[in-house]
Amino acid sequence: MNSATASLARPAPSALAVGLALAAVFILWGSTYLAIRFALPGYPPFLLGAIRMFLAGALMYAVLRRRGARPPTARQWRTLAVLSIFMILLSNGFVNLAETQVNSGLAAIAVASMPLFAGVFSMLRGRHPSKVEWLGLVVGFAGVIWLNAGSALSGSTLGLVCLVIAPPAWAWGSVWSRDLDLPEPFMSASGQMLVGSAWMLVAALVTGERFTAMPSLGETTAMLNLVVAGSIFGFTAYIWLLHHVRPALATSYAYVNPPIAVVFGALFAGERFSAHDLGAMAVILAGVVVITLAKARAVRGTNA
Repeated sequence: MNSATASLARPAPSALAVGLALAAVFILWGSTYLAIRFALPGYPPFLLGAIRMFLAGALMYAVLRRRGARPPTARQWRTLAVLSIFMILLSNGFVNLAETQVNSGLAAIAVASMPLFAGVFSMLRGRHPSKVEWLGLVVGFAGVIWLNAGSALSGSTLGLVCLVIAPPAWAWGSVWSRDLDLPEPFMSASGQMLVGSAWMLVAALVTGERFTAMPSLGETTAMLNLVVAGSIFGFTAYIWLLHHVRPALATSYAYVNPPIAVVFGALFAGERFSAHDLGAMAVILAGVVVITLAKARAVRGTNA
């Protein structure tokens, strides 16, 4: 189906609707890094992830089933269980763990490299990048090396390891999931969160996490913000965008969220960033923008 046929099959959304959805993805997802930091003193990292993902997944699953959505098949549940290791445990869980050592903005800068790894994994699965995409990969990974070489990450082995693992884990899960038998997108997301919460709980048990005191109201508010704003509203807006606008616009959060996270961290948590950190972020995001624009051009050429 070309772009003209697609536009006849589905009415174009209003500019206001698109703008509100983009604002939700940009701001809500950009704020999650700070919310994680505010929740962590009261909620150990993997227990935080387990509670967040279970509540969000259960709420979404209940709403979807009430609206008549079909549940995953037994085979799809098994697939979701494996996929959630990458998409939930090794990505969200490790970002939580990293933020016990590094500030929220720095974590967001490191996670900005995710589209670069997605490009590499797509190439390994036979989707070869164009020359412009190669340029974006080279530039972006130069920024990743720069960030890891001399920023505050170099002073935290745990933070560095976690933020080296989390972006490629999310990228691999995203690329791999394209060829899998999965439920419709919203049911797939709720299923991943439900199964992922179990993986998070296992990780919490293995690492000996436990609550030593009752979390404060502020810490619990931050946790609930992750459930509602990050996992439900933010994700719902993202899925809506994927179905109504070009992928390049829907995925533009990848280079908008990090600066927003940095600003939020500086304004509301007093986080400070060196010229080295900000320079590395600029280089990483330049690579991501080049790749995104190259993919958008390729899609326009295909649909023309």
